Amino acid sequence: MEAMIERCAGLDVHQKTVVACVLFGPLDKKPKKSIETFRTTTKGLLELNDWLTSMQVTDVVMESTGVYWKPVWNVLESNFQLVLANAKHVKNVPGRKTDFKDAEWLAQLLRCGLIEGSFVPPEDIRDLRDLTRYRKKLVHNRTAEQNRIHKILQDANIKLTSVLSNIFGQSGRQILEAIINGEKIEEKDLQKMVHWRVKASLSEIAETVNGRIRRHHRDMLRYHWEHMIYIEQVIEELEEQIDQCLTPYRKEVELLDTIPGVNKDAAAVFVAELGVDMSVFGEFF
Repeated sequence: MEAMIERCAGLDVHQKTVVACVLFGPLDKKPKKSIETFRTTTKGLLELNDWLTSMQVTDVVMESTGVYWKPVWNVLESNFQLVLANAKHVKNVPGRKTDFKDAEWLAQLLRCGLIEGSFVPPEDIRDLRDLTRYRKKLVHNRTAEQNRIHKILQDANIKLTSVLSNIFGQSGRQILEAIINGEKIEEKDLQKMVHWRVKASLSEIAETVNGRIRRHHRDMLRYHWEHMIYIEQVIEELEEQIDQCLTPYRKEVELLDTIPGVNKDAAAVFVAELGVDMSVFGEFF
């Protein structure tokens, strides 16, 4: 294999330690190697950074092992050309099971230019990605709580879903809060709760809310309701943070928003997952 990088390093990253192997020397000769082990504490990673610098390393490769590669990347990214390797692509060689051999094998592949790095966006895009992915999880959690409320209402024979298309709209929420608080809901009470655009009549709605609800039902409704409200508050806070992170990328978001079927939330996900520099994907863009 033809060598392409004079001084490079392979890192075998674990939860507690990082094994680093540096290969160096003329490209037309067999390289020399130096192997050291460092702790993954901040102090240990700074020592790794200093050691690689002293070895005049220019390029470093590591595997995408769980989340353990992230703190290593954060410390080294400003000083070296980093490559994040897909573990599946570099593990297909039998007989290399020790940490030292793994690190050396990675360094050899990098020295010969045989590793295609995974996409790792800049720090601000990584932060945005954390926020958008967490927002997605919270939206799923909110939907799960709403489904649980649906089930309890059916168990209590409250057929509110048959007269309201969305029981978590403005009218539905007021009715649900009254049910949870144990209030007796009559037709005159619904006049203050139901929006004038609701198609169902007040008498129809009053008939659906008079079920066989017990204290247990109200308690369970309250648990799910309060959790749903809390999730919605967190989602609002996340939306504000996401909006702040998108400030440098307003132009890109506006362009993405012009695509049919893509709204601002989807545009934020596009930016978070792909970044805005398409040149990193090479011939695909």
